[in-house]
This record gives sequence, structure tokens and C-alpha cells, in this order.
Amino acid sequence: MAHVIVLGSSNTDMTVRMPKLPERGQTVLGGTFETGPGGKGANQAVAAQRAGGKVFFITAVGDDALGRDAVAHYQREGIDVSFAKVVEQVSSGVALIFVEDGGENMIAVAPGANARLSPKDVAQLPDSLFEAGGVFLASLEVPLDSVLSGLERARAAGMTTILNPAPAAQDIAPKILESISLVDVLTPNQSELRALVGETEDVEADPLLIANELRRKHPKLDLVVTLGSRGCLVVSEQSVFVPARQVEAVDAVGAGDAFNGSLAVALAEGNPLVKAAEWARDAAALSVSRPGAQTGLPFRREIDQIVPLAASPSRTLEPGSSNSSLRL
Repeated sequence: MAHVIVLGSSNTDMTVRMPKLPERGQTVLGGTFETGPGGKGANQAVAAQRAGGKVFFITAVGDDALGRDAVAHYQREGIDVSFAKVVEQVSSGVALIFVEDGGENMIAVAPGANARLSPKDVAQLPDSLFEAGGVFLASLEVPLDSVLSGLERARAAGMTTILNPAPAAQDIAPKILESISLVDVLTPNQSELRALVGETEDVEADPLLIANELRRKHPKLDLVVTLGSRGCLVVSEQSVFVPARQVEAVDAVGAGDAFNGSLAVALAEGNPLVKAAEWARDAAALSVSRPGAQTGLPFRREIDQIVPLAASPSRTLEPGSSNSSLRL
């Protein structure tokens, strides 16, 4: 079974569904409210477990009802949470989510105990946890120094390392790039890729050109840039565009996490990067067709059985060519 370590956040999602997202200062009435497990790390851990991995989740929760419920939920999913940190007198992480008809969303996060996951906690993990040939997946809703400590230990143990640099933040981009040698596969979305290289929101840029420039500076780094409803871009020895499956979007929350968790499992099973990205694309397509960050995450049998819809084949791209016009 694929050995996957996920280091990241654990939150409780509080979601309001509405016809339209509010603008600044606006109150929007209507819709439904629901509470459920979430957090980028937790979503990725559940995604990987359901995709067929043996998942060990490194996270932190508060000594409160939300934290206890979250840990119990992960255990029911089959995830090993033996090394989850419980922080006394600190609340568990909470995410407030607005989702409009069509799946677009806005999210605000109070990290709580997630901010207390320290490099010392990572240093104290047993060596036996870091299994050569496995995959280590991390995201950025926990302190960056803790993420870098985990990447360093995983790399030293002979694991494949994946960094999902989310959420995007230009202020930490230099430190990420300074430590990029610890990363085998970087999985930014469009805004995260832009933040990593210091591009502003109003600059029109081709993700293929940006990713190839990043790889030119770091030749051992592979990138998988997720492009939302368009699919993803794999930049390795060759650049390959993997188009999205065409589905009716219900809820885009957690789609990137579905992608990353499934990608980790596919790589841990020895698949080449493009094949792994295609399989992860199918998992993400299933997730957006259902409501909920974790409730919508698909199981292995569903990903394996997905029927090709209106997608075109993956194709190799060349920077600056006529078929590389993937504007951000």
C-alpha cells in the first residue's frame, strides 16, 4: 500500500451556501449552513486515504470539542493520527466559507492550534515514520519552518516530496524558493505560481513560461500547475497540458486538495508524473461535482471507474508556441 505522510492543517469548516458571494460591506441573505471537517492538510489526508494510500497525518488540534471530533473523524477514515499534536488552552482551527451557486467560494481561516505545530514537533517524529519510496505531502496552513523541517526529513529518508504552496503568500515566497531543493514536485495553482515569482494580479502572464523559467533556475524541480476548470500543466523534462474533465460544478472547495492527495498516492505507487496528474485530475473532477470539502472527496473505486467525458488528450507544449496560450 502507498505510504503517504501528510503534514498540514486541521480545521472545522463552517459553510454558508448562497446565490451570490457578498461584496465588501454587503450582507447576502438566503442559503444553507453546514459544519464539517476541513483544512488543507486534513482534506489532502482524507483524499489520499480514500484514493488507496496508507496515510499518516501530522497536524495540530486544540483540546476542545472541535479538535476531538476532528481526530475521531480521521480515525474513522482510516488515517493514522498517532502523531497529531493536541494543544491545550488553544482553539482548533476554523474556516468560514461562502459558496455561491456554480461553486465559486470565499474562505477565511482562523488557524488556532495549527499555528502551534513547530519544527521541534517534526524533529521528534520517529525515523521509522519516514519510509523510503513513500511520498511526503505538505501545504502552508501551518508554520513554514515546520513544513521545511518535514521536507528535509522526508528527503533525507528517500521519500518523494510534494509541496502544495497554498495558500499563496508573496511574503514567504523567498524562503520557499531558498529551500526549493527539498521539493521534488511543486503544485501551485495559478495565483500561487504568480505569488512565488512576484507577479502582481494585474499582470497577464503565461503559466507555461513562468513554470519553465522556474524550472530553468531549479532543474531538478518538477511542477504541476493546476488551472481550475481548464485542467493542469505538468512541467518536467517535457511540458504537458492535461485538460480537465467536463463536469457540472457544484462546489469547488477542496478540489485542489483532492488533486494533491490523489497525486501523492499515484506517485507513491510508482506512476510517472503525467499519468499521476491525469489520475489526480479525475479525482478533482469528481470532487467538484459534489458538495463539501471532504464529503465530496472520491474513493479509489470511483476514480478508477470514471468515464472519459468531453476531455481532449494531454498534449506536449513548447514555451512561446501557438498552443501554449494558457493565460493566467
